Amino acid sequence: MGNTLEKEILIEDNNIMRELFGELDENINIIEKELNVRVKVGDGLIKLIGSEVDLISAERLMLNLIHIIKVQKRLEKQDLRYAIRLIVEGKDDSIKELLNEVVCVTSTGKSIKPKTLGQKRYLDAIRRSDIVFGIGPAGTGKTYLAVAMAAQAFKNKEVNRIILTRPAVEAGESLGFLPGDLQEKIDPYLRPIYDALFDILGYENYIRYMEKGLIEVAPLAYMRGRTLDNAYVILDEAQNTTNEQMKMFLTRLGYGSKAIITGDVTQVDLPKGKESGLKTVLKILKDIEGIDLIYLSKFDIVRHPLVQRIIEAFEKYENK
Repeated sequence: MGNTLEKEILIEDNNIMRELFGELDENINIIEKELNVRVKVGDGLIKLIGSEVDLISAERLMLNLIHIIKVQKRLEKQDLRYAIRLIVEGKDDSIKELLNEVVCVTSTGKSIKPKTLGQKRYLDAIRRSDIVFGIGPAGTGKTYLAVAMAAQAFKNKEVNRIILTRPAVEAGESLGFLPGDLQEKIDPYLRPIYDALFDILGYENYIRYMEKGLIEVAPLAYMRGRTLDNAYVILDEAQNTTNEQMKMFLTRLGYGSKAIITGDVTQVDLPKGKESGLKTVLKILKDIEGIDLIYLSKFDIVRHPLVQRIIEAFEKYENK
């Protein structure tokens, strides 16, 4: 391991110190374990103890974490773990890059930013291309970021309306048992989209835009026979489209429109014998200019850390 050395970092702000340490020193415990250093705190000082190589990484991490706290006023567990990952991979220059990019501000004043390099790649693709496929597991922000980009484009008057759609896989017998008309039966399938819109636009704005027809949330079946001009169109849960539905959707796109298609190819709920339109189209369109295919991974998950571990466990099981 080499000689044990010490490095001191001065922190005069108690709020930064409190966020840095986390509840019951939880953050410090994670840093010590992941970077193989010991962390001691004095009066406005953090002392790092370890080998020369480990101290270089730990110091870089601490300085980046301090910067994150200054910008965000808080340090979330996911931010900490991802910062450690970037430090270990020598990509810590990207941390400031992620912090500086704001997609939009929600109705409550919260800034929406990419949390991972994969998410930044996804956002860059959305800005660059008129058709973007965002493929990845649950919790990678595929739908939420697409809705945020749509809301911002709408606010900037880049498009006249937002259309959000997803296939209702069980639109056969299972939906027949639910009360209400078709829209009411479909609503539970569209709930994640509603939630994202409420969060970003605020409930009152959302209702006003819906009443004016500027925002439409509808099952994929409602898209048939339409041409979607000057619209931001998001197809969610695209792994549950059939080949016919996917072709129908992609050929609806009109002038001045942008389409974001999100899905998780490992979570297909179609009946046996039905091929996923998303899986098919990823093979067909992979070399078409103007179409971006962005693959997000378990490392882009921004939910509870356990979600990443659950996905890893399923991957191991399925690979057996």
